[in-house]
Amino acid sequence: MDVDQQEASGETKSAINSWRYRHHFTYKADQGKNIIVQCNLCLPRVNLLSTSKTSTSNLKKHLDRTHLGCEARPDARRGRKREEYNGDGSRHIQLKKIKAEIISKCLSQSKVDDLIFNFIVDDCQSFYVLEQPGFRKLIAGLTEGLKSMDRISLFTKVDQSFSKMRGELMAKLCNIQYVCTTADIWTANNSSFFGMTCHWIDTDSLERKSAALAFTRLQGRITFDTIAGRIHDIHVAHNIESKVQTTVTDNGSSFIGVFREFLADTQESDDDIGFYENVGAILEGEPEQDMLLFLPTVQRCASHTLQQIVTEDLWQAVSQGPMCQLHFSTKAKVFAIWSKCHHLQIGMESAEEIGKMALSVPAVIRWNVEYCAMQKIVSLSERELTELCARLEVSRLQPEEMAFLKEYVTVFHPLAFALELFQAEQKCYLGLVIPTVLSLKNKLNEQKDAANYFADAIGAVVMAIDVRFQDLFTSTEAKIATATTPQFRLWWMAASEREEMCSLLASEASQMDPCNVVEENTSRNPSTIESEDDFFSYGSAKKSVQVQQVGVMDEVRKYVEGMGKSLECLQDFPRVKQLFLKYNTTLPSTAPVQRLFSQKGNVVTSQKSFLSDDYFERIQLLRYNSNLCPLFTE
Repeated sequence: MDVDQQEASGETKSAINSWRYRHHFTYKADQGKNIIVQCNLCLPRVNLLSTSKTSTSNLKKHLDRTHLGCEARPDARRGRKREEYNGDGSRHIQLKKIKAEIISKCLSQSKVDDLIFNFIVDDCQSFYVLEQPGFRKLIAGLTEGLKSMDRISLFTKVDQSFSKMRGELMAKLCNIQYVCTTADIWTANNSSFFGMTCHWIDTDSLERKSAALAFTRLQGRITFDTIAGRIHDIHVAHNIESKVQTTVTDNGSSFIGVFREFLADTQESDDDIGFYENVGAILEGEPEQDMLLFLPTVQRCASHTLQQIVTEDLWQAVSQGPMCQLHFSTKAKVFAIWSKCHHLQIGMESAEEIGKMALSVPAVIRWNVEYCAMQKIVSLSERELTELCARLEVSRLQPEEMAFLKEYVTVFHPLAFALELFQAEQKCYLGLVIPTVLSLKNKLNEQKDAANYFADAIGAVVMAIDVRFQDLFTSTEAKIATATTPQFRLWWMAASEREEMCSLLASEASQMDPCNVVEENTSRNPSTIESEDDFFSYGSAKKSVQVQQVGVMDEVRKYVEGMGKSLECLQDFPRVKQLFLKYNTTLPSTAPVQRLFSQKGNVVTSQKSFLSDDYFERIQLLRYNSNLCPLFTE
């Protein structure tokens, strides 16, 4: 009897009873947990098959191997619906059509264009990548038939996105009262580029906001006139010439000379004011017309100043001191390890295997990266370091050299920490510089007596700090910026100077525009931040002297006597908050504009040769400003 007769006669039910191919088999007998069936398609040959009562996998394998594509058909009355086995109606084709329909609904051509545009801008890719056959096949395969945009469409999209981004940026800057700019010049591959970024503090959230203003190519001889004219033109083009508090530059002679030459001092005569001559107009035969050049005050990069102390003053003290021979021998062996790890794959693999970490190789222009690389070497045990030197075939560090290196890492850890603070962007303000430098001096002096190798070097570094930061210590703007930072207030000042600073704050606060001052929020509870307390310590705050002026001075006194360290507490002191916005908009470092030149490590490279100067600048500005002005809406 067949399987249907078995079910009707009341025999034990099995999985084959509900199987859609069961009409091809005839039940013969039970055999424990299995049943014996005859394949009807094999008749007249007797072919008895055994299968589990709970599974039909053996029978399905028999059909696939012996009768697939022939007479094996599912029963239309049971299980799934009968499938048509013509070319267009196959299940594979149907699934493919369904997949294409789903992709077409979820991924439109405009969405693909936006994703390609984001890929080109975010990774600074050449526009010619759109013409590559492999890229076109990739897009067509991933999108089930959608096409990649051509170069003409990409140029149009870049122009439209740049115009939109510039309009949004101009609208944001229009409502900002105080801004700070950073400027730098970068030369690579025989090309020079001038970069400028703009920074401000949001009046509501007190968060730092940043945007790139320019990434232009400098051609010809770079002179003071060229740099000054470029700074002035960028400020004017963005309508911020009257809002810029300072322009932060490095300590290079080119920028310092520019601001010394063109910065207008109201106490000097008109002969000392710089003028900008349009050389292009003169060459074209147009009448000469001198234009008064507007340059804001300059703020030297504190990070670059610390770098100079390390690379010049510290190096001179160590290389010419009694430990010079030990210094050079230790550095030579350490640099030999770095060189092997950098140039040989086996060197990096050995470092990862022995030290269980990637041994970083320091950059030439950043001392704090070199310091971190030394930290990793010091963290290795004596056995691990010996084994690493043996594998790399370099000279092993002697015990005295290892002690020298460990003391170097310990003594100058505050210096590396200070550099990291200055190179931050979101939580870095001008008011951070004086407390950081003072704390750095204190922590270096604390280690001077216990130092075996670097006592003289510590004294040289402390003396260099006093000399190179002398202008900052006497700067009224820097003092006000520090006093209006809740993390420091007046704790960093001597008690005899706090009364004078309170009067100065009250005098500055009284000049704030009343329209920009809001009512005090008495319901806010000041919060605290403890992440940097171990670095900054100036003792407990003392109450200020008695005040006579009601209102402004009373607000200043309450602020000075407060203990909150979060910027949120400034919401309770509206006039002090305005002072904070005015004086702490300035950044102490040019790190943001340096990041503009080195985003993801592939900006000022040979890839630029595939783009014109104008479009190269547009791509860089779109990428840098993508957080402030998104490339496209998700």
